[in-house]
Amino acid sequence: MADENFSGRFAYGTVQPGESTADYRTRMAILRAEALEQWQKQLAEQSSVLNSPSDRIRLWERRHQIDLPLDPGHRLIKLIAENTGLSAEDVYAEQRLRAEARVNVATHLP
Repeated sequence: MADENFSGRFAYGTVQPGESTADYRTRMAILRAEALEQWQKQLAEQSSVLNSPSDRIRLWERRHQIDLPLDPGHRLIKLIAENTGLSAEDVYAEQRLRAEARVNVATHLP
């Protein structure tokens, strides 16, 4: 079982036993194409008007592995707004909602 997990972790960039160079190249091309497709899908979702501002910001956070800054003056606010198709005010509103939620949670702790 441990060997199976070990080999699976390195399967992406290594030639598999019995795999030809052509097969390896084909597999890598397919994996790259799938990764690009996923990246493009996430990019479209983070700016889609079908998603709420909160959802768009969460998608941006997940893609970039960065939390929405707490400081309204933080330089990422404008970047997040641009990348999500939102206004800076929309991002500030999300900051306020999250701050209120933190306060509500903190006031209800024993």
